[in-house]
Amino acid sequence: MDNEELYDTIDNSQSLTQRYLGVPLAKFLLMFFMVIGFGVYLGMLLYGTNSLEVLFGLQDYETYLQGEVDRLKNENAELQREYFELKEISAQ
Repeated sequence: MDNEELYDTIDNSQSLTQRYLGVPLAKFLLMFFMVIGFGVYLGMLLYGTNSLEVLFGLQDYETYLQGEVDRLKNENAELQREYFELKEISAQ
């Protein structure tokens, strides 16, 4: 077989994607846009305004605030004890 016979056996009616990738152009474009869409969705899920990053930040802030509440409760109890001691001293 020489080169001319090989060129004659190539079907030129096939699209570029069908010749090289084995899928029709419509299916290739559909898969391409689905992959791009999924990538954008995943990016928004990880880095958007309703993302995991924001969720983890809010959980850390909640932990910080809970610690502040506990600290302020202890400080309040100490100040109330001091207040009642001073009130008792002044009553005598």
